[in-house]
Amino acid sequence: MAEIKDPENTVIIELKDGNVVVELLPDVAPQHSARMKELARSGAYDGVVFHRVIEGFMAQTGDVEHGKAGGEMRRAGTGGSDLPNLPAEFSKLPHARGTLGAARSQNPNSANSQFFINFKDNDFLNGQYTVYGRVIEGMEFVDAITRGEPPANPDQMISVKVAADV
Repeated sequence: MAEIKDPENTVIIELKDGNVVVELLPDVAPQHSARMKELARSGAYDGVVFHRVIEGFMAQTGDVEHGKAGGEMRRAGTGGSDLPNLPAEFSKLPHARGTLGAARSQNPNSANSQFFINFKDNDFLNGQYTVYGRVIEGMEFVDAITRGEPPANPDQMISVKVAADV
């Protein structure tokens, strides 16, 4: 397993093929990092599907309201959590392969629980979406996520845990 330097700011996402280890960036985006940990610790992300997965672009998940596996999949991607939306925390960090970006509506201050993982460098997103984490191990498992908008049989985050709690 990857060397985890800061277990309190590392999240482990269990996928069907293996674990994805994500280093959160609280120094860059403290509110987004804290939100991911809060939702992980409450179990809200467990069983949530990847509802929008675009080849050569990104995999989006995190709709804890409508995105639970076995739920009403036609609404997946339209919800968030019952927590308030977050203000944008834009930075100079690029949307490079393996980074986590906060999904949002057209309002920059509308991110809540949804996020995406970039399959490749997506520089056109720079300065428009908050970057708050990066995959440090298991990107091959992200690359294997079933494609589609939505996928016919979407993959899910089996569990999401903060490394300090494991």
